[in-house]
Amino acid sequence: MAHHKSAKKRIRSNERKRVNNQAALSKVRTLIKKVYSAENKTDAEKYLKETVAFLDKTAGNGRIHKNTAARKKSSLTKYVNKLEA
Repeated sequence: MAHHKSAKKRIRSNERKRVNNQAALSKVRTLIKKVYSAENKTDAEKYLKETVAFLDKTAGNGRIHKNTAARKKSSLTKYVNKLEA
């Protein structure tokens, strides 16, 4: 257990960050599932746009690595481009 005031504050701030990071990663997974479960190409493109924006935002915040975001965006884009209109 922490004894110093600053260490106790660090524990509180780490917990807040952990919860926020967890929520962001959960949202990323949900958005990716939306793209894959879209019934037609227009819906998939709409969800793809939303997902890409959120991936860029989370990578910019440092919640996920920028290469991880790029890899996920690439994979999703390939999938949507293969769909038939």
